[in-house]
Amino acid sequence: MKRFTLHHELDCSREAMWTAFLSTPEIENLYVDLEFPKYKVIELRDTSDTIVRRAEAIPKLNLPGPVAKAVGANFGYAEEGTFDKAAEVWRFKMTPSTMADKLRHEGSMRLEDIGPGKIRRVVDLELEARVFGIGALIESAFERQLRDAWDKSAIVTNTYFRSLKT
Repeated sequence: MKRFTLHHELDCSREAMWTAFLSTPEIENLYVDLEFPKYKVIELRDTSDTIVRRAEAIPKLNLPGPVAKAVGANFGYAEEGTFDKAAEVWRFKMTPSTMADKLRHEGSMRLEDIGPGKIRRVVDLELEARVFGIGALIESAFERQLRDAWDKSAIVTNTYFRSLKT
């Protein structure tokens, strides 16, 4: 199992980030910018304590041969995430379209104020691949994919918020 934490500085307030992140058009546009062949919100439910989002996605992947063969050419996932309004924490779980009983990916995201109009996004991730012989290779490949995607999302997010200021 792999556990790791990512940090990104973003040029916006916590309120602006949560508003954009929990907006269906904004989050779908982010995934278009991340070159996902598919990202579609299929449910967004707002209660007094939480916001629940369910989505379907097909990410753009660059995997080593054995990993690509194991997960298949049409790899995708179902995302289920819950935003706790009081704690301001997003918790999510991804259920893969292939090998759902062998692959696990979940995590959380929180935001920290670091200055006027600046926040730090902190993402804690867990990956597990229970696949004989190549589990560690799958975990490493998906860790690289996730690091790259989250890094790119920080660039896209900053570009978006900077465009709002001009």
